[in-house]
Amino acid sequence: MAHRLRQPLPGAQPRLRFEMPPEQEDDGVAPETETGTRFGNPGPRMSSQHPLYVGFMGTVGVGVALLVYWIGSNTTQLILWIVAALFIALGLDPVVRWLEGKRLPRAAGIVVAVSTLALGVAAFFATLIPTIVQQVTEIVEEAPRWIQDFINSDFFRSIDNQYGVRERITQELEKFVNDPAAMGGIFGGVVGFGSTVANGLFGALIVLVLSLYFLAALPAMKKWGYRLAPRSRRARVEALSEEITGSVGNYVIGQAVVALVNATFAFIVMTIVGVPFAVLLAFVVALLAFIPLVGGLIAGVIVTLIALTAGWQTAVVYAVCYFAYLQFEAYFISPRIMQKAVAVPGAVAVISVIAGGSLLGVLGALIAIPTAAAIMLLVKEIFIVRQDKH
Repeated sequence: MAHRLRQPLPGAQPRLRFEMPPEQEDDGVAPETETGTRFGNPGPRMSSQHPLYVGFMGTVGVGVALLVYWIGSNTTQLILWIVAALFIALGLDPVVRWLEGKRLPRAAGIVVAVSTLALGVAAFFATLIPTIVQQVTEIVEEAPRWIQDFINSDFFRSIDNQYGVRERITQELEKFVNDPAAMGGIFGGVVGFGSTVANGLFGALIVLVLSLYFLAALPAMKKWGYRLAPRSRRARVEALSEEITGSVGNYVIGQAVVALVNATFAFIVMTIVGVPFAVLLAFVVALLAFIPLVGGLIAGVIVTLIALTAGWQTAVVYAVCYFAYLQFEAYFISPRIMQKAVAVPGAVAVISVIAGGSLLGVLGALIAIPTAAAIMLLVKEIFIVRQDKH
């Protein structure tokens, strides 16, 4: 029975695959292939100085540029999904290659890496979401009391006596409730929020599927990319590309480890000093710590401001401990974790993060440093080497 199951179905044929054409020999003579015998050998090219060639290629170039611009402007969301998926695939590729070094097939390595990541994320959210819901509920329940305490404070009473703030707020609320357009805006906002959540879930699914495809096809994609370069420069293109992709993968893994250590330390300090909503704030710190350079600083300021609700002493103690840790992380933790990743000067890193965040938001800030490192490597190995020869 097992032997019969392994046999192909009667009449079944292997699936057609688009294979790469073979490389030419060193003498420049194309080998005899099935493609060559079927379609013949290519003839001589038209002279690049011919007016017809120049005019036609110029028109085609302008048309292709306009077409690319139109496609890019109408598929911005898809391009962002592709970039995010490729970024994740490059981040998981070092893990898959390490598993391949342990004599595990690449397909099995991909399954192990992606399954481990998915289980870790699922376990993290399964533990975090109930606590977040509980603490957000506590915030909603405590918000009326905080508002009432503020209204009963001497500061608000003095402001109200001078400017009539309470009466002004009451008038604005009545006007808002009686305005149909405003109420319709609230309904539209709720519908828009639901659409945003649905689009976010759909985008996450698309990014996950594309990441799996990119991770499985990454060696073939690299091979195809290298074949697009001239054969005389193919070895150099391959070396530079491997250096860039390896640095990006190491950077993603290293940044994830740094963010996890940062959030763990912040959670421990918040628990000790008594900062409210420690679990929720630790999750915020982990997300912000993925943003290089400025993420930890922003997280520290946010948590310190929230810690003021528990007393200025609590805020001061947390701020001292956390910002001291950021210095320790910058000089001891990050250099050891990121030693195989990218090395970018501080000024270039800050400018690239700001520019990436302005162009693509959080995703742009995340990929800014690897992109800057790739550009610096290309400038150093290509442009400067060429300039030194003149």
